[in-house]
Amino acid sequence: MTSGPDLQATARTALACLDLTSLNDSETPADIEHLCRRAAGPFGAAAAVCVWPRRVALARSLLPPAVAVAAVANFPDGGSDVERALRDTAEIVDAGAQEVDVVLPYRDLAAAPALLAAVRRACAGLTLKVILETGELKDEAAIRIACRMALDAGADFLKTSTGKTPVSATPVAARALLQAIADDAAARPRVGFKPAGGIRTVADAGVYIALVQQVLGAAAANPTRFRIGASGLLDDIEAVLAGRTGAAPAAGY
Repeated sequence: MTSGPDLQATARTALACLDLTSLNDSETPADIEHLCRRAAGPFGAAAAVCVWPRRVALARSLLPPAVAVAAVANFPDGGSDVERALRDTAEIVDAGAQEVDVVLPYRDLAAAPALLAAVRRACAGLTLKVILETGELKDEAAIRIACRMALDAGADFLKTSTGKTPVSATPVAARALLQAIADDAAARPRVGFKPAGGIRTVADAGVYIALVQQVLGAAAANPTRFRIGASGLLDDIEAVLAGRTGAAPAAGY
């Protein structure tokens, strides 16, 4: 486990690559205001906030231009209803977001190409992250197929999980997604990776930073190629950067 300057360097990378997330059903506008204040905090800014489509306009109005707004589509269930996914995407685009995190229909992979292609067209010019829900796919062959579908549809990022299922990001799943990117000549120089769910400490984040560097190269550990989806991680990042040993892991995504 890293410590001292190494842990602080990991914390700085994690902060720069953080998609600070609030996807609770009970959240209020005040919760989003608090999220946005924290996203541009005393130690630097997160890469983005990730919210429900209905909260995009508020988040965008509160954040500096350097912090992107991402929102979720076809979330969290990953159904196969293309029209539902398009309604979500249109709401996100119209509200001024820069990024769309769409759940691939992981229970019905045959439906994935058409749904992802439609969403890609609907958010042309925005960053598209495709959530594979790897903890539900389980089978490595199915994960490879889902990766291929996402890449063929024009995904800008492969994302592990919604954070709403029993198994979220794992190093095994992360390596599978990273390898899919590395093995694709067109994807390797441009497509990014986003682990999400269960990443609550700087040490947790460091595992995924190291994997990105191992598979895609040291230069890939930056916000254009790597994001971390988390709600509780920022507490530990700030504790480490303040010179404390680290905060108690926060509950949540």
